[in-house]
Amino acid sequence: MALLGGEDSSINNIISVGSSVRGDIKVNGFMRIDGDLEGNLESNGNVIIGEKARIRGNISAKAVTVSGIVQGNIIAQESIRLFSSSAVIGDVQTHHFQADEDVVFHGHCISLSDANAYSDAALSWQNTKVIVSKAIKA
Repeated sequence: MALLGGEDSSINNIISVGSSVRGDIKVNGFMRIDGDLEGNLESNGNVIIGEKARIRGNISAKAVTVSGIVQGNIIAQESIRLFSSSAVIGDVQTHHFQADEDVVFHGHCISLSDANAYSDAALSWQNTKVIVSKAIKA
């Protein structure tokens, strides 16, 4: 099966309903999570967070689709899509952001299609977070 642009859409990795993983995960390709993950997830492909999934950690991927719960930051090079059943407690950073009605989202959002404006906003936000974290420790 191929997505637009000829990209392969077959799922390379899956954490199924009822499964629980603790620790950071780094995968190549398409990842689907329907279970629980306590740790960070890094993928060079697309990530789907199913409706029953519960993630406690940061996600970094090409594109992320969320139907479950994510407590952590999401950075996606291309896009982030939040379905109505989703809850995201954390910051999101992407070029294209879409959220359905009734989404629970608590965090900071950077979504700019212009590459230069995106880079500037992301750098500014990272600097702000570092300053705030050091000010809180002082």
